[in-house]
Amino acid sequence: MSTKQYGISNHQYPQLRLSARFFRLKTAVAGLRYFAMVSDIPLVLEGGGMRGVFTAGVLDRLMDEGIYFPYVIGVSAGASNGLSYASRQRGRAKFCNIDALSARNYIGLRFLLRQGCIMDYDYLFGDLPKKIYPYDFDAYLKSGEFNFVLTDCLTGKAEYVRKPLTFDAVLSVCRASCSLPYVCPMSKINGVPYLDGGISDAIPVGRALSDGFKKCVVVLTRNKGYVKPSMYNPVAGILYRKYPNLVESLRRAHERYNKSLSYAEYLESEGKAVVIRPQNPLEVDRLERNPARLTRLYDEGYMLCGRAIPKILSL
Repeated sequence: MSTKQYGISNHQYPQLRLSARFFRLKTAVAGLRYFAMVSDIPLVLEGGGMRGVFTAGVLDRLMDEGIYFPYVIGVSAGASNGLSYASRQRGRAKFCNIDALSARNYIGLRFLLRQGCIMDYDYLFGDLPKKIYPYDFDAYLKSGEFNFVLTDCLTGKAEYVRKPLTFDAVLSVCRASCSLPYVCPMSKINGVPYLDGGISDAIPVGRALSDGFKKCVVVLTRNKGYVKPSMYNPVAGILYRKYPNLVESLRRAHERYNKSLSYAEYLESEGKAVVIRPQNPLEVDRLERNPARLTRLYDEGYMLCGRAIPKILSL
């Protein structure tokens, strides 16, 4: 596909590639640091759309400190950002969330009209990981366990996908996990329709512990004290009329979220979890496009993770 079709001029496109090469150089330099695999502790990554740039900051700080977990489970944006952590590509998630967004402007109603999706997923799961800033799939394969959370639209329940072993499967599963309700089409895998994993299990702490762990590190994209209100839209009954279990899951999504959040905070109070979250209510929303706001949130994630390092290493 031509650069014009992607909305990037012929002189902008090489600059974006050059910027990506610069980030890959930083990744290589970071790779010279020591590596410390944190044993017997899973890393749980909440989603949140563009709020996930906070998670990108956290993950870059972990990589700068050489800290890696044997098990990662990510939901929606948590999964997409977590993939760059799994591939040891420090700075890649920041590039995709801020630099590529500034150059490509891949969020908007024009994509909803053209593709049926509010974000240009053909770009985000096409040229971006394949050409602009190639994903290091070999490094991903050599890393620890990586799990995605999806919502099965037939059952309305969470489906957990363990580390796909082909690049196309990774992109397909991640796209499904990131398919926001109402503003993205369902993603089909083997004929089964899926939507965003945040509908059914937005903070999969319970899943991580059920896989045999006793403690965990959790990255949230909402500040302490946040309580999720109902996000149910009556249009769901029309839009998803063929999927009654999905409609019911959407109706109760906030209840499951708040229950999982309370569980994570309970584990934190018992010394069984380290929870890294923004300090204050966010100025960044799910579809944020302001690079200054996104950069501030990234920087906050990087800084707060640094403060949490001693707790992580002593967990």
